[in-house]
Amino acid sequence: MNHIEFNLPTIIRAGNGEFQKTGTYLKEFIKGTRIFIVTDPGIERVGFVKQAIQMLERLGYETRTFNQVKPNPRDIDCKTGGEAAREFRADAILAIGGGSVIDSAKAIAILQCLGGKPQDYAGRNNVPEKVTPIAVVPTTAGTGAEVTRSSVITDTAKKIKFTIKDVNIAPALAIVDPELTYGLPAHLTASTGMDALVHAIEAYTCKLSNPISDGLALQAMKHIYPYLRTAVNDGNNQEARYNMMVGSTLAGMAFSHADVASVHCMAEAIGGLYDTPHGVANSMFLPYMVEFNAGADLKKHATIARTIGIAPPNDSDKDATARLVEELKQLASDLSIPTFHSLPGVNENDFDYLAESSYLNGSTPSNAREITKEDYLELFKIAYSKEYTRISLQK
Repeated sequence: MNHIEFNLPTIIRAGNGEFQKTGTYLKEFIKGTRIFIVTDPGIERVGFVKQAIQMLERLGYETRTFNQVKPNPRDIDCKTGGEAAREFRADAILAIGGGSVIDSAKAIAILQCLGGKPQDYAGRNNVPEKVTPIAVVPTTAGTGAEVTRSSVITDTAKKIKFTIKDVNIAPALAIVDPELTYGLPAHLTASTGMDALVHAIEAYTCKLSNPISDGLALQAMKHIYPYLRTAVNDGNNQEARYNMMVGSTLAGMAFSHADVASVHCMAEAIGGLYDTPHGVANSMFLPYMVEFNAGADLKKHATIARTIGIAPPNDSDKDATARLVEELKQLASDLSIPTFHSLPGVNENDFDYLAESSYLNGSTPSNAREITKEDYLELFKIAYSKEYTRISLQK
């Protein structure tokens, strides 16, 4: 039998209104009173940070806020944050925001304790000791970063992304409150929701999947897919927001204990070069990579189609998978996800570099099907040449 390891050191508190209990929850696991808040300017403007500070100060905490996080978080900003957290002598780090904020908080926690730069800890299991405790409050239903042991950072000099993977940076506490996503703009709901769906699909189909991650991934799909269009079209639909948030967390647990695969490799390549939002980048390549990978494990891809309810039980695995590919194209179109061709700044002369960057990504070996640099190059060309097709799946 294959060996399976499942280690989830994160305490999850999920449900409507949980954010209002942040201070009380921090009391349960933090020794000390100095809380370093990591966020971005947009979240700060919404008022969540102010609410958190008021809660914490009522309980006797001292806070300092670092808001220099950008989409596709930068190594230089993480270094600045690490120095600020060290100067503040933070007892804990509280991340309030989306995946970029949470990934930045993980890197900042490392640098506060161990110094250096984020690149020093890139790869698997290169963080030698526990870091400053991290609590996270996700404000999007997408990355699942609240329960992962990964931090994806942009090397600003090389214009590539790298990943730090280590259980020592897994958050100690995740406060998952769907109410924080009410009213999130449609384009952000779409891109982050598709990101979560990609996490579930890649966790389920990648070579490092296992029975535990498979169960989490399939359950994540059941929460995400039926509610994604509704969440985009009606940002205050409580049922849709709840299911998207829970599904995102489940998908994060799934891929953290398996891996992502070549959709992410391509997405991170263009994110590093063009600063493309991560969820958008994942969405635009997903249908083409599913089509490329399907033959390597037709049964699993067909199971996805049946799980999300787009293939009848009497469909063959081949027919069910074909439905999946076309529905992923239609879903991206329905959600107004930009196509690769429509992205500003995309240059066909960059494709060889992007293919090389994708191939060198640490998740390439996890892809369901063996994939070469030449395959990546062809997939970039295919994605660039095609618009999403809207094909009815009704017989």
